[in-house]
Amino acid sequence: MKPILLQGHERSITQIKYNREGDLLFTVAKDPIVNVWYSVNGERLGTYNGHTGAVWCVDCDWDSRHVLTGSADNSCRLFDCETGKQLALVNTNSAVRTCGFDFGGNIIMFSTDKQMGYQCFINFFDLRDPSQIEDNEPYMKIPCNDSKITSAVWGPLGECVIAGHENGELNQFSAKSGEIVGNIKEHHKQINDIQTSRDKTMFVTASKDNTAKLFDATSLEHLKTFRTERPVNSAALSPIYDHVILGGGQEAMDVTTTSTRIGKFEARFFHLVFEEEFGRVKGHFGPINSAEFHPDGKSYSSGGEDGYVRIHNFDPQYLEFEFEA
Repeated sequence: MKPILLQGHERSITQIKYNREGDLLFTVAKDPIVNVWYSVNGERLGTYNGHTGAVWCVDCDWDSRHVLTGSADNSCRLFDCETGKQLALVNTNSAVRTCGFDFGGNIIMFSTDKQMGYQCFINFFDLRDPSQIEDNEPYMKIPCNDSKITSAVWGPLGECVIAGHENGELNQFSAKSGEIVGNIKEHHKQINDIQTSRDKTMFVTASKDNTAKLFDATSLEHLKTFRTERPVNSAALSPIYDHVILGGGQEAMDVTTTSTRIGKFEARFFHLVFEEEFGRVKGHFGPINSAEFHPDGKSYSSGGEDGYVRIHNFDPQYLEFEFEA
């Protein structure tokens, strides 16, 4: 399983994202560059320029027309996917940590950090009303007083936003009223990543407490737990199998003090139902910060602290694989 190595960033990767068809892969890092690649061969199509700080998050809408990015330069930007032209700029009071399009691609959501005396907010803009962007006035702004949001995704049918917090809490915020419609605390440390299943009925969380957990997207019922011995930075659900991929690893400053083995930076595969690990893929020289399955389930990509993105096409044996309990 020889990976395709993407070298387009000078700093640690923060997030990678496929578009719906999976032919494009968007990558962002702690440098100001937003890259887009052909996922089939790793050829770089281009970059989206404009940010001046680390870019924390990226998303692409349903029909790959627009790209949304959020950055530590206190801005959220909207680009034309094909031309790279910047279409909109929203200035914020603090860093933009998470962002996303709703299913229709008309409404964008992003969260800002709790820093420099400003509290954490989730902002909602309707792209069909240009005045909202021009006036820098979201149609809804939800304050999060207690713990800052570290990861957020749209829930089923765009009715709510599922947000993970620094203290391990999960909240469902109504996209219509802004009220909290669901709240649980299954993790006891920061939630680093949330990714939904293909049909948005379930989602998986990755946490600093060394676990990834599976939840029902509507009821927030806790379904499964996948345990490791290191912080989990990212977790993704296969669109075709009952498989979960976990990426993470000890931070460099902890390696020498806690472990004789260097880091443990493999991507790890678990069975969704049996919660058992059945495979590992090595390659990165530092923790994996973001991992995602290709929408067809036949490959996956991972982005690491080492600044590389690796696209792994699965061997035929994996696609014929049957799990024996």
